[in-house]
Amino acid sequence: MQHIVLDTNSLIMAISSRSHYHEVWRAFLRGDYTLCITNEIIEEYQEVIARNINPRVAEAIVYALLARRNVKRFVPHYHFHLISTDEDDNKFVDCAIVANARYIVTEDHHFDVLKTIPFPAVDVIGIDEFVHQLENF
Repeated sequence: MQHIVLDTNSLIMAISSRSHYHEVWRAFLRGDYTLCITNEIIEEYQEVIARNINPRVAEAIVYALLARRNVKRFVPHYHFHLISTDEDDNKFVDCAIVANARYIVTEDHHFDVLKTIPFPAVDVIGIDEFVHQLENF
């Protein structure tokens, strides 16, 4: 099973049943991939979903994430600081490294810098490409 890190923007794009990207959320609920998270990532999910959608939805999403068997929690003990344009994005990078995740799914262009860093190698794909890969599982 693939281990991936899902950036907050991609999660938000996926949770609405009216979204073209809802297959990402459905595939998660089916257990088609393993979502790698840290406490910092969960806190950001909660904060951003509560602010952009509503607090009840945020609670339900976080509960769903924490209750699933295909979620792995990690505690990075080293911070690589690979993204300097938005330091807050490094929580996803550190999680991907410690989890040995296949890639980070994001639409955030701050992650583009990772394509120029040979070590530690962290692959990044967009949500469209991830949906395409889910169709081929």
